[in-house]
Amino acid sequence: MKIAVICGSTRPSRVGEQVADWVMRQTEGREDATYELVDLMSYELELLNEPTIPGAAKRQYENPATRRWSETIDAFDGYVFVTPEYNHGVPAALKNAFDVLYPEWGYKSLALVSYGADGGVRAVEQWRTIAANAQMHVVRGQLSMSTFTDFDGEVFTPQERRAKEMSSLLTQLVRWSGATATLR
Repeated sequence: MKIAVICGSTRPSRVGEQVADWVMRQTEGREDATYELVDLMSYELELLNEPTIPGAAKRQYENPATRRWSETIDAFDGYVFVTPEYNHGVPAALKNAFDVLYPEWGYKSLALVSYGADGGVRAVEQWRTIAANAQMHVVRGQLSMSTFTDFDGEVFTPQERRAKEMSSLLTQLVRWSGATATLR
């Protein structure tokens, strides 16, 4: 089983990269899946630039960046979105990356690791609705970190309890990813 940890911020001054790296460190020693960091910034996706809507494109995209993104996402059984909350919502770059594809997400599972002033909980709630539309299962657990308690300025310093919470979240994701694989 393959799980992608997707760093969902592309801002030059992002702290999400630190969070995604921490998530990857939490996967070390786990034998339930193979985990891979996928940095959205390295894909340079343009805003909804495909002439055919993703649901009708049947994975046949015209833009090379979209094709590369499609191949990457299609290769995984489940995902961890490391998502910031921007202006009480999901980040535009990650939403665009989600929207430029469609069948690649279907019947797979998703775990959400969020951060923001209020822990990114509004972004999480929006992702639950968005993902459901693509026939994804979002696991019940979530990890929501506050910029006030899990960061020291711009440096990610998660509370001690976060490692155990992340382990539980990954266990849920792997179990559901196995279950949703039977639907594909």
